[in-house]
Amino acid sequence: MVRFCSLVVALLASPAFADFSGVVRVIDGDTIEVGQVTVRLHGIDAPEVDQTCETAAGQPFACGVFVSERVHSRYDGEFANCTAVTTDRYGRSVAKCTVNGRDMGEDIVLEGWAEAYRRYSMDYDLAEKSAQVRGVGLWAGSMQSPAEYRATRGDVAQDRSCAIKGNISNSGRIYHMPHNRDYGATRINEAQGERWFCSEAEAQAAGWRPARN
Repeated sequence: MVRFCSLVVALLASPAFADFSGVVRVIDGDTIEVGQVTVRLHGIDAPEVDQTCETAAGQPFACGVFVSERVHSRYDGEFANCTAVTTDRYGRSVAKCTVNGRDMGEDIVLEGWAEAYRRYSMDYDLAEKSAQVRGVGLWAGSMQSPAEYRATRGDVAQDRSCAIKGNISNSGRIYHMPHNRDYGATRINEAQGERWFCSEAEAQAAGWRPARN
């Protein structure tokens, strides 16, 4: 009985089951690090980092990188307070986070940078409809649902939970975040020792350094 109670206390005290806070490091449009915790923002679904969409004129553009850059510009380095909802199959904390008292998920959807992820929550249904009516962000053109896009490609190794690219070049071992300039052009060859990382802390612990651009 004592061991059982101790286990419950330990679980409730862990980031996956408790409120937590920290400085934000953006990984992609709906995945961030808050302190040492990797967070999948609850109730939203942003384009994959390698996903393309179309402008109103029908021209393709890298919408996954576009969204990652916008979210990075808005939130990277800010302080967030988060409330855990659950954990996902990759071990990330699925949480609702606020910055300066505003819900990150709601604001990202209002800007048209992500869909409301209705499969898991209706919290941002009205926010998405507002963005659609105003034609902002991704709704200024057209895009395939991120969930549909993942299904068509088989949701393979470069799952959004591990979107950081660990590249080996003449400059050494360098990791590229989705908002970095050379992210899209960087290809990962695992046979040569290159790899994907789920967090900056993981990349740094393995001996990679951040890209300078």
